[in-house]
Amino acid sequence: MWPWSVRRASQRRAIVLGALVAAWSAGCGTFGKEYEYEEDVTLSLDGSATIYVNASLAALTVLRDVDLDLRPNARFDAEKFRAVFSSPVSRVDRVSGYRRHGRRYATVRIDVDDIRRLQSVQPFAWSSYTLDRSSTEVIYRQTVSASVNREVGNVGWNGRELVAFRLHLPSQITYHNASSKTVERGNILTWEQSLADRRAGVPVAIEIRMEPTSILYRTLWLFAISGLAALMALGAIVWWVRRKA
Repeated sequence: MWPWSVRRASQRRAIVLGALVAAWSAGCGTFGKEYEYEEDVTLSLDGSATIYVNASLAALTVLRDVDLDLRPNARFDAEKFRAVFSSPVSRVDRVSGYRRHGRRYATVRIDVDDIRRLQSVQPFAWSSYTLDRSSTEVIYRQTVSASVNREVGNVGWNGRELVAFRLHLPSQITYHNASSKTVERGNILTWEQSLADRRAGVPVAIEIRMEPTSILYRTLWLFAISGLAALMALGAIVWWVRRKA
């Protein structure tokens, strides 16, 4: 058994490593790709959703006309973000800030009961949302239209900045038009756009078709069926042994 001091040191290293991984994940997109503005949506079949907005303060000002202090040494005002993203249909769960490339960034977690009402929240007013359900499929559509394109001067952009809209889907995907052309980890899709195109108002059309039963529900059923099959097999073995005896 390790000495107490060694165990404590190991625990501290694990905590530090976990914090570093979390910070890296907050500031980076898929596989380490960095985005100047990102909306990351985890959608449920009933229309409820959790949205993470990861964006530079400059991008929030330019794209969504959020009035923020863009000075590098300005105080990060979490309450400002709570006020901007809170509404009768949205709840702000967490706000955090970080720096990258000399710019300030924010991560905001928002919970909504019905994503179809999210358009009424000012930072998401550039999108329209529909969620249609039948006995055979669920169809999600989102159209991201023009940005505000507010002028803020030189904030350190080099023209290679990217914007992303990412969706974590609750069930098996049967069709999508994601620009990435791939489904990540089974149920994650990403639509990318250059910041220049987003500023110019080039629309992003998102369409997904998926099965009406959640992946979790299907997984639980598979576990239940597997467990029942195992019990039946065990019962058959016990019956056979007792019969032989």
